Amino acid sequence: MAAGNDGAKTPEDDDPFGYLYADGQAAGAQPPQGGGYGYPGPMSQPGVPRTSYHQVRTVGERQYGAQAQQSPVPQQQGYGQPHPQYAAPETYPGGPGGPGAQRPGVPPQQQPGGHGGGSGRGPNTRGLLIGAVAVVAVVVIGITAAVISNRGDKTDDAGGGGTTTPTSAPSQDVSEAPTTVPSTDTTAETELPKQDAATLKLGGSAVLAKDVKGAEGGDGAYVSGFNQPGASVTWKAKMPKGGQYHLTVRYAIPAVDANATLTVNGTANSQPIGLKNFVNSSDPNLEKNWQTTWAPVDLKEGENEIKISCEAGNQCNVLLDWLEVTVPKS
Repeated sequence: MAAGNDGAKTPEDDDPFGYLYADGQAAGAQPPQGGGYGYPGPMSQPGVPRTSYHQVRTVGERQYGAQAQQSPVPQQQGYGQPHPQYAAPETYPGGPGGPGAQRPGVPPQQQPGGHGGGSGRGPNTRGLLIGAVAVVAVVVIGITAAVISNRGDKTDDAGGGGTTTPTSAPSQDVSEAPTTVPSTDTTAETELPKQDAATLKLGGSAVLAKDVKGAEGGDGAYVSGFNQPGASVTWKAKMPKGGQYHLTVRYAIPAVDANATLTVNGTANSQPIGLKNFVNSSDPNLEKNWQTTWAPVDLKEGENEIKISCEAGNQCNVLLDWLEVTVPKS
């Protein structure tokens, strides 16, 4: 076969897509009028070349889903006119990504435009929002409780009720606390001498006796016979410290005042020691008239000689029980 141009309808010039280009349109190419890819076309007739080697459609002609079922064979549009299907899918209601589009695998309440997704947020965004709101609510509740508790404490403090526990005063600093200077006077802490008269050195007519009850000396002994001049008792008292003291004497009289001479370290007191009826007894029974008296004495540290004697001019009808050195009362 000789090569050459045998006409516009020869197989070599039969370009099924010629109508899509300007040179094909100039050569008289026309878009197919029926059939196409996936649909049956017109029956071939003897001597008439095929219009397409492939069953194709014009760009944008194919329909999907429910639209294809409603209109199996769409109407052809003129060349150069935009087809309604040649548009972005998201621009159609219900289309993929478009307004009202349903997302596969997402519950209806979380679909865009539904009850749970009207704002377009996904389930994760909604969960984060709920969590943030919960955290804020907990913080607000905690602050409110703290404020209420603080107000309650202030009310109790301001009320001044009887059940309010008073606060203790701040403790004084140790450096400011007054220091107690230990007393140098150890006389009160040291046992001062005390002696039974019956154990003392007796002189003159003084003798021991046990006839009268009530004496506190050892075995109830006391000094009697003291009613004669020259009678005496002498005591060697050892003092831890020198100073002014009292000499206390326990005695008994027949309800009549008596007295005696007191001599300390060889010096007689200017005043006799009074052995008076301080109990104001009228009963001469000696047993009922035991009592005490005291006289001031100046003693030195160490041993002191204390002597009680019946001298001329003294009224010495008395029984002596014991002698004791005591600290003067302030």
